Order: sequence, then C-alpha cells, then structure tokens
Amino acid sequence: MSSPLLITVARRSAATAAQLAALGHQTFHDTFAADNRPEDIAAYLAASFSPEKQLAELEDADTVFLLARMQQELVGYAKLRFNSLLGLEPGKAPDQRLEIERLYVREDWIGTGLGASLMRRSIEEARQKECRSVVLGVWEKNSRAIEFYRRSGFKVIGQHEFLLGSDVQIDLIMRKGL
Repeated sequence: MSSPLLITVARRSAATAAQLAALGHQTFHDTFAADNRPEDIAAYLAASFSPEKQLAELEDADTVFLLARMQQELVGYAKLRFNSLLGLEPGKAPDQRLEIERLYVREDWIGTGLGASLMRRSIEEARQKECRSVVLGVWEKNSRAIEFYRRSGFKVIGQHEFLLGSDVQIDLIMRKGL
C-alpha cells in the first residue's frame, strides 16, 4: 500500500501561487515571528509571499517548487533554484548546483519525517539535473534547522547577510556534495 504523502512538482498556475503564498506566509511566520520584531516579520511577509510574487517565482525557469500533500492537504513545500550563486566567490560561474531556497513544513507536521521526505526529494531533483552539490542558507539562530541540515549531510561553508524587514541577519551557508 502506498503512503498517503504525495510530493509533486508544482504547476505554474495562479491557484498554486495562492496556495504557496498562504502556506509560505504561515510557515515563515510560525518559524520566525517569536524571535523577531513584528514590523520586520510583517515587511518580509508582505514582500515575499503575495500570490503575485509566488506566481513570478513559479514561472522562473530555474525554479522548481515541490509540494507535499497529505490526503490532498498542502502540509509543506520546498523551493529549489538551479544554477545558484549562493556560496560562490564573486565573479565565479555557477557550478551545477542546486539551492534549497526554502524548505518548510506546517508546524503541526514538524517531527513527522515530512521535512526529511522533502529533503530526499530535493536531492533526487538535484541528481536528476546532474548537479554536483546542493547549497542552502539558514539563519544562524535557527538551531533546529541547522541540526536537521547537518543530519542530512550539509556542512557550513560560509555566511552571508539576509535582510528581514529592516533587520540585517546572518545566514550560514551550508553545502552537501553529490
């Protein structure tokens, strides 16, 4: 018997964009609101998770969204970006890498293995596209996510600034070779 969990590549449609906007808004807020100023969270959510912004991201040829559904209900997603420059020295060309730009599951699904399923599927996508590595950025204060990525085989290779509203934060850049 097959699992009721289904992970699929997102369709490029306004309906999918609206679903991603709602889930992205919810999961980002749930993950970071308690540790950041409300005005910074509000500014970031407004700039990053409108249906129009999600539709533009869906239509980007270098971007793939994986949607995780449990019994037709959207419970998590990953945003993958091919040919990423994250972690490369300035001026260096992309080297067949995939960036996991976002990987979020609803708060009530954390600890169920859903994140690990999305990670495995993301790595499968990278291998299918013959990527040589997978990279990601993670807030230096998000210890739960950092530990999850370490268990998945990622190592810290650097850091960069991430602007959350008006707050300049530090993201660790992590990499996994394939």
